[in-house]
Formats: sequence, C-alpha cells, structure tokens
Amino acid sequence: MTELNVWQHVDDYFMNKLLPENEHLNAVLQANKAAGIPEIDVSPTQGKLLYLLAKMKGAANILEIGTLGGYSSICLAQALPPEGKIVTLEINEEYASVAKQNIENAGYEQQVEVIVGNALDTLPNLKKAELLFDFIFIDADKPCNPAYLQWALKLAHPGAIIIADNVVRNGAVTDENSEDERVRGVQKFMDLLKECPRTEATAIQTVGVKGYDGFVLAIVN
Repeated sequence: MTELNVWQHVDDYFMNKLLPENEHLNAVLQANKAAGIPEIDVSPTQGKLLYLLAKMKGAANILEIGTLGGYSSICLAQALPPEGKIVTLEINEEYASVAKQNIENAGYEQQVEVIVGNALDTLPNLKKAELLFDFIFIDADKPCNPAYLQWALKLAHPGAIIIADNVVRNGAVTDENSEDERVRGVQKFMDLLKECPRTEATAIQTVGVKGYDGFVLAIVN
C-alpha cells in the first residue's frame, strides 16, 4: 500500500468515526463535480476542523477569500450563531453561481454573501464599508497570498483567527530556488508573518485524501 493510500484509508477511518453523514455537504461535492469545478475543496476532516475552530472562536463575522463551489463556506456557516454572517469572495463567475445555489440549497443564503470579482478589487470595498471580521480563511490563488494577508490584517478584529490553506505545497515551500509562483507566494506570505508584530502563528503539515500539504493558523493581537 502506497503512502497516499494509507493517508486516504486513515482519513476514511476518521470520517466514519467522527463525521456524521451531512447531506448538504455531500450534495455540494456532487453539484461541483457535475459543474466541472476542480475537486480542490478542503477535505471533509479539514472542513470539520474549520467548523470547530470557528465554533470555538464564537465567530459571528467570517471572511473567506476563495469560495470555489461553497463547500468550506457551508462548513463555516454551520458554526455561525443565528445573527452571524459570512462574506466569501470568488473571482470565477461560474463557480460563484454554483456556490450560491449550493449555499441556498443548504439553507444559508441569508447568512452567506458571495461577492464575485477579483478579491484584490473587492477587499477594499469591505474596508470602505467598515466591515471587520473575527475569523478569516484564505484559500485562493497562492501568488496573491501576501496581499491577502495584508488585507486580512486591515479587516481583522483584535483576537481574530486567520487560517491559510495549502502552504506546504508537497514540501516545495522550503525550496528557496523555486520558480513556481504559487510556492513563491506562500514563501512571501510566511516572510510577512515572520515580521508581523500583530500576529502569533504556527503552521501544521497535513496528510490525507488531499495528499501532503498544510495550513497556517494565526491570531491577530
């Protein structure tokens, strides 16, 4: 059995033991596949981790950069209090349309707002609207991760949690000579975190059905 098969088998074990069947999330994956959306959502166990972190935080205002088909949006929405709100940003109009339908089907259309457009164009509008967030999930195009972090800090309440996904890049994050723009984006993101006096952060490597990767967890002081 290969390493990847072992990781998948263990993920399946955890899902069977710890994750109750969720018809809404299952339907999202089916709808996304039917629409031809890349299968790059967070895994079910990772989605449950997002849910638990948001619930532990008591997050009422969540910003998500990178909607895709809305799988992680719904994971986070399940943690919201009744008055809670998610703003999620998606550049691809077709993906956003599928996400909106998925979110409506799951019953969260009143709590989740999907904003379509380049996030670097729409983030300033959130600042102008004086919106602040207590939980921010960054999972979009990696070359822009440094800019997303800078905006996240502008839009974060003190004590806010920032999570960034896909930061290990199958180990390539340590390659100082990498010419991959996604790897370079993550490396610059890490450099910014290192020098940022407003945050405390760590990074965790992960393996599972999505292979070998990891995420950053930071708190804004």
